[in-house]
Amino acid sequence: MAAEELARAGHCVQIAEAKPSVGRKFLMAGKSGLNLTKDEGGEAFLSAYGEAAAPLRPMLDAFGPEDVQDWARALGQEVFTGSSGRVFPKVMKASPLLRAWMTRLGDMGVQVNTRWRWIGFDGTGSNVPGFAFDTPEGAQTLTPDVTVLALGGASWARLGSDGAWAPWLVSKGVGLAAFQGANVGLCVAWSDHMTRHFGAPIKGVTLSAGQTSTQGEFVISAQGLEGGVIYMLSKPLREGATLHLDLLPKRSLQEIEVQLARCRGKTTLANHLRKVLKLDPAKLALLQEFGRPLPEGNALAKLLKTLPISHQGPRPMDQAISTAGGVAWDALTEGLMLKPLPGVFVAGEMIDWEAPTGGYLLTACLATGRWAGQRAAHHIAEMRDTQA
Repeated sequence: MAAEELARAGHCVQIAEAKPSVGRKFLMAGKSGLNLTKDEGGEAFLSAYGEAAAPLRPMLDAFGPEDVQDWARALGQEVFTGSSGRVFPKVMKASPLLRAWMTRLGDMGVQVNTRWRWIGFDGTGSNVPGFAFDTPEGAQTLTPDVTVLALGGASWARLGSDGAWAPWLVSKGVGLAAFQGANVGLCVAWSDHMTRHFGAPIKGVTLSAGQTSTQGEFVISAQGLEGGVIYMLSKPLREGATLHLDLLPKRSLQEIEVQLARCRGKTTLANHLRKVLKLDPAKLALLQEFGRPLPEGNALAKLLKTLPISHQGPRPMDQAISTAGGVAWDALTEGLMLKPLPGVFVAGEMIDWEAPTGGYLLTACLATGRWAGQRAAHHIAEMRDTQA
């Protein structure tokens, strides 16, 4: 996005890509359909970004959900909106969009250098820092008029975002917040009886942590719990909130108490729960896993509504879909330029913001890239006016 804006402004642009091919995390997102954005109103959409909504507002106002859809269509990819409001390309993959995008950049004169890995700054005698690269042709140093860093966070390192850039920016006085996993599953040390439920989806439940509550579904995996409803609670869980599960969100506590009070005769408690509350085997297994020894009567009804989920914390950060942390907002100008490094801009996940899955992540990456590219072009114009 940044390269396109700079090229559109008439500048010679080079992309330095560390990997043998571009857009690897973008392509990985395409394996689940490439959820480009969310068809959602302004304030509702912005609220997904939490504390970062305020600094992101101008960028998302300038390039929001409707703009993302128009951008995809302009690249020859029709989109559709699912029942949840999530927007996908009709082909449900990223490769056609990426190919069309790279073709357009090539037609605009953008040069792409693959296997160019940034290895730090080179030289301190100029206001414009030099950027040192390890390349197939050996060591190279670039001293461009402006640079946009779009280096990702610190998850999925094999796709390119390894966070190796952090100490280099710190050495230049750039403030960073520590990386933390976001949109990440939870580790659970399961009892043996849970093995047969691995892979089972748990639907129509509500999970809560701290002041955040969300309804949806998750999956029981061998490692723990995975899925969008888990990912949405990443922040309060990182902050130490207890995770509670409501197995029957559509039924009131009083209704459950009445149903449990029915005479069960010689029926086991598990069969009684299955019969009167329609709990499936996987939900019953979770109740037994986290609620044993099971109480009776009203105490059991309360447990069904607020089952505490014991876990061992998030999966390793490199397995997170995204990361919180990165370049602090107070280290940036409104144009996303690093205050200690005039002419160097940042975009995407390397900035300290987070959002749930559902189209919010890609939209903000696209919007910040576009914004940084436009401001970088404006910075060049200002420099030339000053020199004139």
